[in-house]
Amino acid sequence: MREAYDQHGRLVFSLCMAALSNRQDAEDATQQVFTRAWRSRETYDPTRPLGGWLTGITRRVVADTFAARDRQRQLVDATSGQHQREDRQLSEQVVDRVLVHEALERLGPPQDEILRMAFVQDLPQGQIAERLGMPLGTVKSHVHRGLARLRAALEVNDG
Repeated sequence: MREAYDQHGRLVFSLCMAALSNRQDAEDATQQVFTRAWRSRETYDPTRPLGGWLTGITRRVVADTFAARDRQRQLVDATSGQHQREDRQLSEQVVDRVLVHEALERLGPPQDEILRMAFVQDLPQGQIAERLGMPLGTVKSHVHRGLARLRAALEVNDG
């Protein structure tokens, strides 16, 4: 478990911090993630990436934290329900962006750059090929393979 924390603790904490926007809550959530991982270690499939499994647990812990926050806010003010949903949606978007950004970083060049140009800058593949001085077919292949690798990196074992 120590090795898992050493390898993935920063990622889990950064996801918690980005979603929860409070250092103490992020620290508590990070601890909960590794506690849950330890308790459910028999559900981990060693053929799958450990980081993906921990990310799935992190998402559930963050969701549980938001649910607890929601319950507390409802006790204080029942009229603030719309703001709570908006905060939760915004935080989930932040977590998703962090996950995608980190997965893109792991792809490495040129796939990370090509996918950013295609999906962040919304450039057509022909323009990407022109900018990078690559044949269009090569750019298309990088997009196809990059998306497949990105999908595999983002898959989470919900088991």
